[in-house]
Order: sequence, then structure tokens, then C-alpha cells
Amino acid sequence: MTATATVAKSDNSEPPGTAGDGSGPSGPFMALVRHRVGGKLLLLAFAALVLVPIGAIVWGNDSWPAALSIDVSGPLDDLNQWILDNRDTSPIFLYFLLHLSNTATDAVDAVYSGLDSLGWIGMTVAAVLISWRAGGLGRKGVKVAAIALVTFAMCGLLGMWEPAMNTLALMVVSVAVAALLGVLLGLAAGLSDRFNRALRPVLDTMQVMPAFAYLLPFVLVFGTGAPAALFSTVIYAAPPMARLTSLGLRGADPGVLEASASLGASPLQRLWTARLPLARKEMLLGLNQTIMMALSMVVIASLIGAGGLGDEVYQALSTVDIGQALAAGVPIVLIAVWLDRTTEAAGERLGAAAPADSTGAARLLHGWRAWALVVVGAVAAVVAGAAAGAKLWPAAWTYEISTPVNKFQEWMVDHIQRDVPVFGGTQVWAGNFTEWFLNPLRDGLAGMPWWSLLLVVAALAWLVGTWRTALTATLAMAAVGVLGVWPKSLDTLSQVLAGLALTLVLGFAIGIVAARVGWVERWLRPVLDVLQTMPQFVYLIPVVALFNVSRSAAIAAAVIYALPAVVRITTQGVKEVNPAALEAARSMGATSAQQLRQVQLPLARPALLLAVNQGVVLVLAVVVVGGMTGGGALGYDVVKGLSRGELGVGLTAGVAIVCLGLMLDRVTQPTSAVRKNQ
Repeated sequence: MTATATVAKSDNSEPPGTAGDGSGPSGPFMALVRHRVGGKLLLLAFAALVLVPIGAIVWGNDSWPAALSIDVSGPLDDLNQWILDNRDTSPIFLYFLLHLSNTATDAVDAVYSGLDSLGWIGMTVAAVLISWRAGGLGRKGVKVAAIALVTFAMCGLLGMWEPAMNTLALMVVSVAVAALLGVLLGLAAGLSDRFNRALRPVLDTMQVMPAFAYLLPFVLVFGTGAPAALFSTVIYAAPPMARLTSLGLRGADPGVLEASASLGASPLQRLWTARLPLARKEMLLGLNQTIMMALSMVVIASLIGAGGLGDEVYQALSTVDIGQALAAGVPIVLIAVWLDRTTEAAGERLGAAAPADSTGAARLLHGWRAWALVVVGAVAAVVAGAAAGAKLWPAAWTYEISTPVNKFQEWMVDHIQRDVPVFGGTQVWAGNFTEWFLNPLRDGLAGMPWWSLLLVVAALAWLVGTWRTALTATLAMAAVGVLGVWPKSLDTLSQVLAGLALTLVLGFAIGIVAARVGWVERWLRPVLDVLQTMPQFVYLIPVVALFNVSRSAAIAAAVIYALPAVVRITTQGVKEVNPAALEAARSMGATSAQQLRQVQLPLARPALLLAVNQGVVLVLAVVVVGGMTGGGALGYDVVKGLSRGELGVGLTAGVAIVCLGLMLDRVTQPTSAVRKNQ
């Protein structure tokens, strides 16, 4: 009786609403408040009720007001004119920048002269032997050497030998300088926590910036030509080398470092004998990424007079000569694949010793003996080529593909662009996509009051991050209006969002299938490898052939360019879900679809968010390049500023693109603290 009475007293004394009626602190309402996202949504709803009426009364429903804009293109044009007028008299040009420009020109010319002196036979043999040495004596080495042979043979057969050598010369110098700069920054970041914290946001911002944004300031200082192309390529390609060098140094085995210190090694000796050897694989991966980014940038830099294969593609696209563009695009792709496979093979064999039970030939061709064979073979090929007078690729051995490719494109226009039974052609698809999706999205963004769009940006950034994230995103978006390019920026933003939507739908679907079906992933791997090594320019060739010059062509190129990264990250994220969680779901009778929806996708959320972020960065990069294929908006202003010397317009558009990229990055990528809480 006493116990019963006590329980009854406890039950009756409980305040109403604290346990089960859902109206008190422990009910669903307070549970929603305590939930991070739910609490933020409630606060945002309350803020909207207060701020939206105030904004409508104070600022109305207009676009960005002219009173809040600043004309920066005029002062930038004046600065450009001052530079042109004082280039030959100002001390900073005469005693510093002019020396940098001359050194860059001399370095590129010297490398080109060296490549040219090898002749086509010597250059081809040297590339094949170096690739074979990187891949080793087995099948891997033969495969990489074959890729090198096909690459240089196609450069000659397509009549692109000299442009290819121009591109390679600029590549050699830019990669060497970018790698050196990246290693120095990586060393400082790997050894100093303070420098690492200071460098990280700089590298993050540089990753968000599209390639075009790097061209404009160097054109302003150095004018068009090799120096501007070289320095912009160096700055663009150095970050991955810095990041991975720092990562390798910081990830060195503490036990090895402790053992080195216990033997009395100084900090410099520990760096040289322990840290750097342990970080070699990461550093070689950084070199691989630097090479790929440098090649992409060297091709884009044709807009500022870099010459080479990129200039051939640009000139062909300007006249919509798909055949000529393809003749230059194929060598670009092959060079990218050759460099990627060679550095990848070298990384796999880095530090490997000849097996003790290997054949005599394998032991003989390991280490310095193999390099000696490479040098002897290359010298013999150069001498043989010089004796035969074979310096340039023979004109009789070239094949002109422009005419047949253009005829094939005409057939595609007639049968694929316009006249596909039932489904309609690609031109019909592009028109429907523009009319029913792209135009409404652009008009919807343009029709929003400027203050409401800033509120939306702030709300989205706060939901995925912190108040600092929201402040950064909002200021970046507001800067677009201050620059006076609000309508064009919204046009570009609509193209980025449309391209991102298509990329994520296709990328998530393909990635999930590849993660769950083994043979799909095996078949996709080589396709994704090739797509990821292709520079941005090359993607414009097929989309122009299929969609003509239009915004849809620019978006299609962006989707193709961004899709491999989204597919890879999605596949990896879904595959690496804890097997115990899947087994528990199966044991409870969950179907395959339920396992995917309730286990794999929620656990793979960090990878999916990373895929969204990478999709944003890559789509933005190519939508800007698509300014040459009818994308218009900010991309066209950048191209016009570079090609016509209107640097005020070009620089303003470039800064606006950087602001858009920064805003989208903050809106789509949670901060480290938020990821930790999740």
C-alpha cells in the first residue's frame, strides 16, 4: 500500500505537459527546438516573419539599386591605360616586372628550342623511354610507353607537332616553377601550425576561383603573351602541390620521427632523412595534380596569347570549325592521359627495390642503369634523326581530318540535332530545357527583390554552417551587386544551378548504381579516368557539335566536366558504409531499396555533401568557359575583356565570378565544426 501510494503521489504531482502530452519541454516541440536544424528552421521562420515585411516596406521589390553600386570598370580601365603608358618608364616595371617577364619568356623559349633540337624522332623516343622507365620492366611499363608512342604519333599525324611542342614547353616551365613553389609552401605549412592555419583559407579560396579569374590580373600587369600565361598557370597549379606536401609531412609516422630524434638527428636531418621520404607518395600525387591543372590552364591561357594547342582549339571554335578543333583537341587529351599515366606509374613504383628473385635483366634495368639506358637511347635517336634530317614531322605523314569531321558534323546536324524520330533532336532538347527550366530559373532569380535573395543566401549558409559562414556568403553575394553586375551574375547563377541540378541527378544515380553493381564500376573506371584528365576547353568541342552555340551547350559541357568527380565521390561514399550497419538492416528484413534509403545514403551524407561542393566548383568553372559557346553573362564579359583588351569589364566580371564561387562554396559545404557535430 505504501509503495502504491508513493507511485500514485509521484504521478499526480507531475506538472501537466511534462511527460506525455507533447506540450511541455520534453514534447515534440521542444525536441524540434533542441535539434540543430529544426531549431535553426524555427528561428529562420520567425526572422522571415519580421524581416520580409520590413524589407518590402523599406526597399520594395526592385532589383539591386543603382545607388548601392560602384563603377569599378572605369578606374580599372584607367589603371590599365596608366600601366600601358608607364610600362617603359616606371622603375617597378624596369627593374622588377620587366626582368620577370623577360626571364619567363627566355625560359619558355629555351625549353622550346631544346625540344625542337631533339627532332621528332628524338622527342618521341625520349618520351617513350622515360614513360617505360616510370612504369617499370613489366606490362605496366610497356602500356605507359605505348601511350607515349601513340600520343606523339597522333600529334604528328594530325599536323599539330609544332603547337604540341609549344604547349609542352610552357608546361615544362610552369610545372617546374609551380612544383617548387608548392613544395616550399607545403614545407612551411607542414612544419608550422601557424603558417598552416594562415595558408588554408588562401588555398580554399584559390580552389574556388575559376581558371579564367587567374588570367585577368596577370594580363593587366604583363600584357598578353607567354609571361602572363606562365605566371597565371603557376599560381593556378601550385595549390595541390602545397596541400599534399603539407599532408604528407603532417602524416609522417611518429614512431619513425621519434626514432630519428633518439639517434641525435637535428631537425633538418629529420626532415631530409625521415619526413620527406615518408611523404614522397603524397608529393608525387601532388605533382600529378599540378601537371593536370597546369595543362588545363595552359590550354585556357591561349586566350591571352599562350599559343600552342589551346590557341588552335580557340581559333577553331571561334569559326565553329569542329573538325579543326577536334584535330587540336585529340592531342590535348592524349598528352593529358600520357602525363597522368606516367606520373601515376612512377608513384606506384616509388621507392620499390628490385626483387631478390628477379631475372638478371630486371636487376640490370633497375635504378641508375635504367636511367642510363634512357639517356643512351634518347641520344642515339637524336643523332639518328639529325643524320636523316628529320627535325620536323614530315608533311607527307600528316592526315587532315577537318573535312571528314565537318561532314560528319553536318550529318549530325541533320539527323541528331533536328530529326530524331519520336524524341526529337538535341536541338529540340536544348530548346525545351532552355524554355521550361533555364529561362524560368533565370527569370525567377531576376524577379526576386535583391534583399530577399541575400536573406535566402544567409539562411542557407547558416543552415549548413555557422553565422560566420552565413556572413561570408551574404557579403560575397552583396559584392556582386556592388560591382554593378547583378543581372548578369544572376544569369550566370541560373546556369550554374541548372548545370548543378543535372550533374547531381545523373551523378548520384550513376554513383549509387556503380557502388552496388561491381561490373558497372569496372566499366566506368576507364571512362571516368579519361574524362577527368581532359582539359576544360576540350569539352566544348562535342557539345557545340550537338547543341550549336547556346547556353545549353555551355551547361552540357559543365555537366560532362563535373560528372566524373560527383560519380567517384558518390560511389566511394556509398561503398564505404559500415558493413555491420548493412548486415543489421538485412537481419531485420530490410529490402535492398530500404537498405539504400535508410542506411547507405544517411551514412554516406558527408561524401554526398562533398560531391555537391565539388559539383558546384567544377560546374562554375566550365559555365564560365562556356561564355565562348553562347553562355553569355559573366563568362562572355571575361572572354571579351581578354580578347578585346577591355580589362575593366573583364576584371569586374572575374571578381564577380569569384564572389559567386565563394558564396556557393559556403552554401554547399558545412564547416568542420558542423561536420564534427553531425
